[in-house]
Amino acid sequence: MNLARTTATARRVLAQLRHDPRTIALLLVVPCLLLTLLRFMYDGQPQAFDRVGAALLGIFPLLVMFLVTSVAMLRERTTGTLERLLTMPLGKLDLLLGYALAFGVVALVQAALASALTLGLLGLDVAGPTWLLFAVALGDGLLGMALGLLVSAFAATEFQAVQFLPAVILPQLLLCGLFVPRDSMASGLRGLSDVLPLSYAVDAMSRITTTAGTGGPLLRDLAVIAGSALLALALGAATLRRRTA
Repeated sequence: MNLARTTATARRVLAQLRHDPRTIALLLVVPCLLLTLLRFMYDGQPQAFDRVGAALLGIFPLLVMFLVTSVAMLRERTTGTLERLLTMPLGKLDLLLGYALAFGVVALVQAALASALTLGLLGLDVAGPTWLLFAVALGDGLLGMALGLLVSAFAATEFQAVQFLPAVILPQLLLCGLFVPRDSMASGLRGLSDVLPLSYAVDAMSRITTTAGTGGPLLRDLAVIAGSALLALALGAATLRRRTA
């Protein structure tokens, strides 16, 4: 890893995003709109919104970041940009970390906007520190980014990259405990949910809404989210191809 090359890659990606207002709207505006829609769905049921809204505050940014980063990295490969970059003294890890740094900045803004909206105008009530809610939302966005970079290595077209969304994210969404408590699942499904990072993201949000202060289980959930993102980046660097076959 070379810090100068990594930051140069991050600046290039941010410059591209700055000239793409549709992608910026998808990353920053859509999660806020979805959370607002959810709030009006539970109008008159604030307790239900407190239970579901915190979890989806982490899930919506993860979904959007996964979709955008997987397509963005694949476009680099299909247009030949990635092949040209890797003929220079730029390692795969430099490239992925540059992407991670650029989209990490976006995830920071995304988490700040979504958290401020949910806690402020939408009236989400949490028992724990609000900064922890923001931290988990940020971690979920970074996890979605890392997973998107990882799966982009296995897609040949942008359509295939989008197809990874139901294949990779939806099973986690079903098993994360949002719809059915994980303790109530069959033992096989519970064991599977225990190795899926989205389960820990939902658990962390649930702990923040119901428990004041921080504790070991919450810190464990945050560590699993961060570790999963780092592992996905490492695997992405190992599997990244210069171009599509």
